[in-house]
Amino acid sequence: MSKILSFYRKPEKYQYLFNREQPFTVYGISNLDKIPQIHYLSKEQQFSIKVVANVLPFRVNQYVIDELIDWTNIPNDPIFQLTFPQPGMLEEQDYNKMADLIRNDADKFQIRKLAGEIRQRLNPHPGGQQTLNVPTFNKQQLEGIQHKYRETVLFFPGRGQTCHSYCTFCFRWAQFIGDKDLKFSSNEASHLYHYLRSHKDVSDLLVTGGDPMIMKARHLRDYLMPLLDKEFEHIQNIRIGTKSITFWPYRFITDEDADDLLDVLRELVQKGKHVAIMTHFNHWREMETPMAIEAIRRLRETGATLRSQSPLVKNINDDPDIWAKMWRNQVRMGIIPYYMFIERDTGAKNYFELPLYRTWEIYRDAIKQVSGLSRTVRGPSMSATPGKVEIQGTTEINGEKVFVCRMIQGRNPEWVQRPFFAEYDEKAMWLDDLKPAFGEKKFFFED
Repeated sequence: MSKILSFYRKPEKYQYLFNREQPFTVYGISNLDKIPQIHYLSKEQQFSIKVVANVLPFRVNQYVIDELIDWTNIPNDPIFQLTFPQPGMLEEQDYNKMADLIRNDADKFQIRKLAGEIRQRLNPHPGGQQTLNVPTFNKQQLEGIQHKYRETVLFFPGRGQTCHSYCTFCFRWAQFIGDKDLKFSSNEASHLYHYLRSHKDVSDLLVTGGDPMIMKARHLRDYLMPLLDKEFEHIQNIRIGTKSITFWPYRFITDEDADDLLDVLRELVQKGKHVAIMTHFNHWREMETPMAIEAIRRLRETGATLRSQSPLVKNINDDPDIWAKMWRNQVRMGIIPYYMFIERDTGAKNYFELPLYRTWEIYRDAIKQVSGLSRTVRGPSMSATPGKVEIQGTTEINGEKVFVCRMIQGRNPEWVQRPFFAEYDEKAMWLDDLKPAFGEKKFFFED
């Protein structure tokens, strides 16, 4: 709290942050050795980063390195775990194969071939994203658009399909590996408008990525301003998913078109749209820098609503005290806690996932520490193939211990808010691991 207050009382103390030359350097596998703090990493740690980064995407910028990572607490620092690949993120056999190729100076073709084989085993598009979520219009599949739930359409603008830094647990990691067959992206907004015109039951458009806030303000304006036309009055809510407040808060403060970007949001609000900035904070430390505080303040001034959603992940935030502090800080700063997700069944899930019973315990122990204003957060929730499934707790019914579950959102709207029960299983990590309770042969949504 004192850190936040001191920023507003003495902004000159932090003026150097506002006057830095931009952009900060971005690091990846090709220039890892150029990181100023590289001496904190042993040669073995540097090598392991290169091994994993040949399979999973790696990108981190100078802001994260300088302002967020505690280099005296490597490798346990949560922001280091959030951004730097770790050896446990690959299965041991796959890690050793890739490590051998790199040690033996294998050519790029061999490395890419093995990387492709490993990636296919990592379930690059979970939850039916490519097979069930892509809509058709005039008998044509629409690239860069997903429509899973009746009220909400997702749009992946081509210019927004990267991030200022990459999260190691990201369920959309396949967007960033250079494989066009695995990437959702569209440079043709007209297809989106045609689709929305013909679906009057859609009330929400979610612009996602990647990170749409990496785009120039003029491009974001080009995408969104047509939605102010009367023919799109059924599109009431425009959601924009972003991690930029964490990874590059300068986007909203000192970037050359920062004011223009905020003007886009302000104009949408003033003309009747509800604009929701869907922020992603994984740890309270991400919100404590003076730049993040100022970015949040400026975003709120546009009239947009800020909501926070993020997954519960081992090695980063698997502690109820972290979540309780994060939710309290968010409410104080004007951000609505929205979702606690369960780490999805893709990518480095073996490194990050927790048993379902443990996710509920962490949620319960966090939520009871906060006031009702923070209890808007829903979870722990799985974004699975049939919909968003919430673990509401465990109980015993007629002598059988069970998970109490609820469908928060579903492919079939009739499923929404429907409770169901699953056999208690301490090893269950995901919906697919659960079995119906009370001798039932299948869950109601399986058909």
